[in-house]
Amino acid sequence: MALYELKSLGMVCPFPLLEAKDKIKELSIGDSLKIEFDCTQGTEAIPKWAAESGHTVTDFVQTDVAAWSITILKEK
Repeated sequence: MALYELKSLGMVCPFPLLEAKDKIKELSIGDSLKIEFDCTQGTEAIPKWAAESGHTVTDFVQTDVAAWSITILKEK
């Protein structure tokens, strides 16, 4: 069970979400993906995608005025 990081700071929406979708396909079940992003739409789109895809959000924090970090556990 490994933790992978995806730094998407500076990318406009929907690119952080699209990159997360691509990256999580490479992970094994039980691995986690930590995504750092600063597009406001991602605060709703990324957790929604994770839930709809059967993954679990294990951490979601605001790291700056307009930046966030979300960690998703790959479940399927």
